[in-house]
Amino acid sequence: MIVTSSKNAFISAAIIALAFVVCALILARPLDTFVNAKKSITVTGSAKKQIRSDLVVWQGSFSRQSDDLPKAYAALKQDAEKVKIYLVKKGVNQKDLVFSAVFTDTLYSSDPKTGRMTRDITGYAMRQSVEVSSKDVDRITTISREATELIDQGILFQSFPPRYFYTKLNDIKVDMLAEAAKDAAARAEKMVSATGGKIGFLRSAKMGVFQITPLNSNAVSDYGINDTSSLEKEITAVVNAEFAIQ
Repeated sequence: MIVTSSKNAFISAAIIALAFVVCALILARPLDTFVNAKKSITVTGSAKKQIRSDLVVWQGSFSRQSDDLPKAYAALKQDAEKVKIYLVKKGVNQKDLVFSAVFTDTLYSSDPKTGRMTRDITGYAMRQSVEVSSKDVDRITTISREATELIDQGILFQSFPPRYFYTKLNDIKVDMLAEAAKDAAARAEKMVSATGGKIGFLRSAKMGVFQITPLNSNAVSDYGINDTSSLEKEITAVVNAEFAIQ
């Protein structure tokens, strides 16, 4: 019984030792692969470009009020013709003018005791807007500031701030993303070289925020910004890149 027990113990020890050797052989290569997989760096690169808007959209509105609906409409129709003549004389191409439909509001009297609105009609308010979309950005910008001159003609005219757009965005988007990727590579190289390393191949790249902001703005949004209030703008492209480390 003692011999058998010793023999069994020897066999068990041999099996355990063999198992350790086999495990070591199996795990050696995956462990090395795992370590290599961790030898990477992820950085964010960006590229900026200043642009000038090449399209402007401007809108103005005018209104009339009367106790007689046909009179209010007739007056508004005359105002629309005056607005068109004024804008064309200012240099706006007639094909760039778009007049909206006429909106009508019915006005009711209010009870002097309760302040509540009654069903008694006191008049009508009618309004219409005009929109100009043009490549002549400077001219329309000037007109947007001067259009209240129409008030001198008895027109209740309101000018709204112009909206500015850049129509060639798709033409430069790819180039800007490429510049952002180059910036990411330069940043990664600088960081890795500081510790004696060197970056290798690009493992992955993902486009980050692509936004248009006013000049000198530091605004950032996860969803991107598309500024339409400024004539002069700045485009920012961001790329998140992962590089292998050699």
